Amino acid sequence: MNRKILAAGSIAAVAALALAGCSGGTDAAESADPDAPITLTLSGWSLDTTPEFQTLADAFTKEHPNVTIELKEYDPAEYNTLVTADLAAGSGPDIITQKEVKYVTTFQEGGQLLDVSDVKLPDGIGGADSYKVDGVSYAVPYRQDSWVLYYDKALFDAAGVDYPDGSWTWEDYADAAKALTTDTVKGDYLHRWQSTVQGFANAQTGTDILKGDFGHLKDYYDNTLALQDAGDQVDFNTSTANQLTYQGEFGTQKAAMLLMGTWYTATLIAQQASGEANDFEWGIAPAPQLDEKTAGTDNTPVTFGDPTGFGINANIDSAKVDAAKQFLEFAASEDAAHALAEIGITPALTSDSVADAYFAVEGAPSDDLSKFAWSTHKVLPENPTSSKTATIQGILGDLHTAVMSGSTSIDDAIKTAEDRVKNEVG
Repeated sequence: MNRKILAAGSIAAVAALALAGCSGGTDAAESADPDAPITLTLSGWSLDTTPEFQTLADAFTKEHPNVTIELKEYDPAEYNTLVTADLAAGSGPDIITQKEVKYVTTFQEGGQLLDVSDVKLPDGIGGADSYKVDGVSYAVPYRQDSWVLYYDKALFDAAGVDYPDGSWTWEDYADAAKALTTDTVKGDYLHRWQSTVQGFANAQTGTDILKGDFGHLKDYYDNTLALQDAGDQVDFNTSTANQLTYQGEFGTQKAAMLLMGTWYTATLIAQQASGEANDFEWGIAPAPQLDEKTAGTDNTPVTFGDPTGFGINANIDSAKVDAAKQFLEFAASEDAAHALAEIGITPALTSDSVADAYFAVEGAPSDDLSKFAWSTHKVLPENPTSSKTATIQGILGDLHTAVMSGSTSIDDAIKTAEDRVKNEVG
């Protein structure tokens, strides 16, 4: 089921309408027959290229034949605004995919998410705390991406550079980028997102952005700007002007390394199979570390990443609540983790058997370091669960653009961001 509508105003404005329009769940009595037919609607985006929604729906309904799950597609660029608008109008989906953690509190404060604290989660699942507000769970995670280093083995071989071994610091990464750069190949490609610098800086220094102090960003930006100035990576302004894609730069071997989330694995495999990406051997390594304390395969590397989860519409028909909660419990289960791993998606729950399923996908790397990088790490959230997060991240996004474009020095940009947080957030 496709849905194509235009956004109308900001998420905050629509959430305000939702507060005025929400009136609680329906009074329909729960069905006495547990096998009675039930239809649940589930929100998603880019259904043609994002198979996880249909995969989970099919796996769940196979075990619950009385349940039908209909997918409701939204524009990914306007997802949160459009879903919030539908919720305000009373036409929202029964199960609401939480695409970005920084908007969880928008839905929660709007009274649009059901308390799902009673949904049983398996031990060891990642990302569950990102959906808790004041100790109450409003969604459950089903996938948990983390940021790693993708590298092109063919380009490393051509340059005579040793593959990453899991022990790299940012200094090692910069040295490799310099050694890999030629007239036609950049040592690395750094995409334009603020995550590519700030995510690592926040996680590896243990900084809470809600406190409004951003001095820790200086060293990370200095390192990144040095790579850009040396010509070892495409500069930010060129990337922006030409709207370069990370898939194109790495997939067509214009860059030997790429820092990116694990979601790229499925994309790269698919693009190599279709011919959209070149045919070359590649691997995954842990992200470079701040220092040797967390580097090496005898240690646990620190990286970042937010979960993706499912919540339940607070206004769902009460006869559907049990089925919806059963779907959430399934989505967090090991069975669901296997189903996701088999299509190259990183689930929130991992195990040896899930890792085996993930790397058994045709086209996936098979070396030990790739498996280590995927399965062994400390993943800290990029977006803390707070009503302040979206605003602060917007301010930090402005800092990133100003610094990377060269319009503002890092020191001045940090001061501006800190002052803005004090004045605009408090």
